[in-house]
Amino acid sequence: MEIIHYKREGSILHTKSYAFAVRIVNMFLHLSNDDWRLASIYKQVLRSGTSVSANVHESEFAQSPSDFISKLSIALKEANETMNWLNLLKDTGFLTDKEFESMAKDCSEIIAMLVSSIKTTKKNNNL
Repeated sequence: MEIIHYKREGSILHTKSYAFAVRIVNMFLHLSNDDWRLASIYKQVLRSGTSVSANVHESEFAQSPSDFISKLSIALKEANETMNWLNLLKDTGFLTDKEFESMAKDCSEIIAMLVSSIKTTKKNNNL
């Protein structure tokens, strides 16, 4: 599936975080049919995984460099939380190793981009 971003074609972080959110939604739809007893965990990974993209996109209209850093920092926290839920789902057998590795790779790449963007913005703005 090709994902098209209006006004964001040049932003790898926007593109990757949105594609990751799409993957999280699809994973949620797949998992939520498995075991209703884990519904709260499934909802948590859905919330945190999609929040990454929402905060990255919100940062586009930040009012200041500090606000930009704040939005990306929230996205970073949400990505870290998502990694926790992915690990839990793998370790309890609800994600296969292959499924986990694919999702974790994407999440790790986003985390690295967020850390880099935050550091660069702080450096460039003497924050």
